[in-house]
Amino acid sequence: MDKNSIQFLSEIPFFSEISNESLRHLSEHITEETYIKNEVIFEKNTIGNSMYAVLEGSVKIHDKTYVYDTLSKGDCFGEYALIDNETRSASVTALEKTKVLKIERDHFLDLLQDDSGFAQGILSVMIKRHRDLDTIQERLASSKIEIENANGKLSGLINGAMDAIIMFGNDFKIILTNPSANKLLENDDVLQRNVLFFFDDESADIIKGIVKSEDNNKAVNTYLPDVVKVIGSGDTETLNEGTISKYGSDTNPFYTLILRNIEERLIAEDKISLLTKQTQYLEEEIQELTSSYGIIAENKKMKEALNLIHQVAKTDATVLIHGETGTGKELVARAIHKESNRNDKPLIRINCGAIPANLIESELFGHKKGAFTGATVDRKGRFLLADRGTIFLDEIGEMPLELQPKLLRVIQEGEFDPVGSSETIKVDVRIIAASHRNLFEFSKEGKFREDLYYRLNVFPINVPALKERGNDICLIAEEMIQQFSKKLNKQILALSDNDKALLSNYEWPGNVRELQNLIERAVIVSQNGAINWQAIIPNNTDITEIQKEAPQEKILTSKELVALEKENILKALRQTKWKISGANGAASLLDLPPTTLASRIKALKIERPI
Repeated sequence: MDKNSIQFLSEIPFFSEISNESLRHLSEHITEETYIKNEVIFEKNTIGNSMYAVLEGSVKIHDKTYVYDTLSKGDCFGEYALIDNETRSASVTALEKTKVLKIERDHFLDLLQDDSGFAQGILSVMIKRHRDLDTIQERLASSKIEIENANGKLSGLINGAMDAIIMFGNDFKIILTNPSANKLLENDDVLQRNVLFFFDDESADIIKGIVKSEDNNKAVNTYLPDVVKVIGSGDTETLNEGTISKYGSDTNPFYTLILRNIEERLIAEDKISLLTKQTQYLEEEIQELTSSYGIIAENKKMKEALNLIHQVAKTDATVLIHGETGTGKELVARAIHKESNRNDKPLIRINCGAIPANLIESELFGHKKGAFTGATVDRKGRFLLADRGTIFLDEIGEMPLELQPKLLRVIQEGEFDPVGSSETIKVDVRIIAASHRNLFEFSKEGKFREDLYYRLNVFPINVPALKERGNDICLIAEEMIQQFSKKLNKQILALSDNDKALLSNYEWPGNVRELQNLIERAVIVSQNGAINWQAIIPNNTDITEIQKEAPQEKILTSKELVALEKENILKALRQTKWKISGANGAASLLDLPPTTLASRIKALKIERPI
């Protein structure tokens, strides 16, 4: 063999300590062999008697399909077959056309006996390998201690974690859990059980979808997209959020699921949400209050209503308040709630006539996310907000017929189902309803459920119209004047007898609400504390005939004064051909500012004839 071959042998680690002379002796009995692609050089478990060194090409060291290593030019394999009779520990196959040097055991052993330099070189290599092995073992021993320490720390971390940690394989069988997971699953013997069995169907689908997803050929490390429900072995259901991570090879992966129970947090969030909504409702109620004057009553009918309020307030009886629009039915409801044993809980108001029919059910009973178009989040209804308090259903007669059975169920059973939910919610709510309609007649006409009417009409209270309350009109007006004058920082003169007569003689179709609006306007436009009530109070009475020449001693009534003023303005308008402003206008004749005359024309409902 030439010098290049000897040089090649000297570069092989197994022969690195042998002299060139001894390598020349070795090379005299070495043979060359060539293998084609995928040809087996030797198989596992066969007894070997030679070693090989790769001259050209490459080979793989493998056990069936599992490849341990690949070797190329300058690498050797099978050297232990030169010194023992053990079977091969792996198979070797050519990956391409490969040329190798083959060294037989017999010639190798002869050289060990005949060539002391060769034997010394081989021994040096073996000793070096042994020393390297000792170093590796020392490192392994040190690494083992470090690994044991790390495992101890990791086990302490996992076992002491408050979050549930569950590790499972690609077949979903559990291979590891920590104490928190066992507590969550209500089972200390869960190994090799299917992890999906501990979740409801929807949650199991979430976990299975992540594990089996087409994109799962790469590492998974993600938050679960939604809250999952765990069902323990004791049938305890808990809501959890968590993360899932993938480790290991693609052929043998395993997954770590970390879960955190969020039941207490959800309860706290619900409580915060409920309190927030109650606060919002109460703030709205405060803003919507048009009066803080309470109920003023000297009139007999109103005193009877107040007496009924005192009688029913301390009970939980359902109350139905009758009265025209604007008579103060809401003040009655508030008075009942304030005197009740529920006064430390909210009074929630809803106007059944002010909410579209398709939304009132959701307003009253709440809805689940996705129950209908636009329901993007869960919403708690007003009945739940009023739990242990009072709900005031204003204009109950406007409630849709199809919703009335659900209200009847709340009154009778104290329970309801939110829109889009099968969950039944229990509430303890005192119900006060109000209507300006005759619900009894409504029920006879089929416009209101008769059974609901009788359930609501347990304790009826009738609020008289303002026009029926006599001197109460002036008492309420004086109280309102004080309130608005303080609010607007104005000093207003007290009502004169003539002012009181004007207020008392008006019909007040809008009742107390109209009175309040009118007085607020009057205080705003007042001049130097004086209010021209004739310009403020509308005239909705027919003109009575007034004697053209009344005796001087006759005292005109307020109605006669209004009629006289209206007739006087009409005369001026006819004379000026309905011209209001300007040099020859009616305002000039009456010695009034044009704007004041225009206001009086409007207030007195004077219209130009066609």
